[in-house]
Amino acid sequence: MFNHQCLRKPKLVFLFWGAIPPPVEMPVCALEFYAGIGGLHLALQRSSVDGTVVQAFDWDPTACQVYRINHPPKIIKKADISQLEAEQIAAYNADLWLLSPACQPYTVLNPNAKGAADPRAKSFLYLVHEVLPKLKEMDALPSRLLVENVAGFEFGVPNSRLRYYFLAKKAPLQFIHTAGEDVDRVWRHIPGQGKDWVDDRFEDPDSSLNSSNNNGDLPLIPNLSPYLDSPDQTSDYSIPDKVLYKWGRLFDIALPSSHRSCCFTRGYTKLVQGSGSIIQMNEDFDTTTVFNEFADARPEGPDAVRILDPLKLRYFTPNELLRIFGFNSRVDSASTLDSDGNPCSTFKWPEGVTVKAQYKLIGNSVNVTVVQALIEYLFSE
Repeated sequence: MFNHQCLRKPKLVFLFWGAIPPPVEMPVCALEFYAGIGGLHLALQRSSVDGTVVQAFDWDPTACQVYRINHPPKIIKKADISQLEAEQIAAYNADLWLLSPACQPYTVLNPNAKGAADPRAKSFLYLVHEVLPKLKEMDALPSRLLVENVAGFEFGVPNSRLRYYFLAKKAPLQFIHTAGEDVDRVWRHIPGQGKDWVDDRFEDPDSSLNSSNNNGDLPLIPNLSPYLDSPDQTSDYSIPDKVLYKWGRLFDIALPSSHRSCCFTRGYTKLVQGSGSIIQMNEDFDTTTVFNEFADARPEGPDAVRILDPLKLRYFTPNELLRIFGFNSRVDSASTLDSDGNPCSTFKWPEGVTVKAQYKLIGNSVNVTVVQALIEYLFSE
């Protein structure tokens, strides 16, 4: 199925008495590959670009189920992307491709990463080496392309989710705020917007996040408080005692007042290191002091974990991650409060999708806020 508005039809020019009216701008038609739960779609939808996703593809049935309940259901198609034919893709006449292929073949968190040799990289390489050359022969290349994968930059949100974004335009379209010598440059900020991203873990938070890393073009990075659920919604997200006792000192711990958190991955709550931060809700206690006390008492047995209780450590909830990832608005946004003054969620989960699956799907997704800004730049002339 595809949108009839995207078919390239002969245009008729009608002459009127006087000036010829300007041509009507057609909406941008986009294809979304590796659609997941629809983060790329949502980013395009929120941007100022007059565009629509006409078809989305993903192999994960649960991701398709979630996509279907949050977007027009006929858009998402469960498909093996490596089996899509160039002629089939050309029929959509898409101006824009949005892609977020699997990161597991490339991520440093995967000790067995094989890069292009990984079977999970097969479909993306197929698009690059097989489909795009055929589309060029057919004069059916998309005008613009955006690819998201591991390593890169983030901005405007209190979370370090290192990603690489590849943007491309079909000649003669050009990128603004770049010069010829920048052709091979890997940018750490959007050209013309702000300064290079720096890792806030190695900088003073007040200077790096809200001063030196900002020249007035970008929003200041808020703390985590407006992304958090109310206490009565988080009782089910405490960290098991056995996990704290054995691995507690390995967690990255953020505070509600923190302007940072570590990258949340599909392994969140299942892995301790490299899968995302936990949060310490009680800021009256110094984290290091309490953990040192726990370390001294730990040889006495598992009951030593009670020393950590005053910190009120817990996992971030799926709803909190949806806010950090830009799917839902922060809780301090008046437009997202229900009649009782509590934050309401615009993103929906189908019945039967477990919390474990929610964490996995969010961890595999994109940051909507960042991709929206990149789409705006991609269409800037």
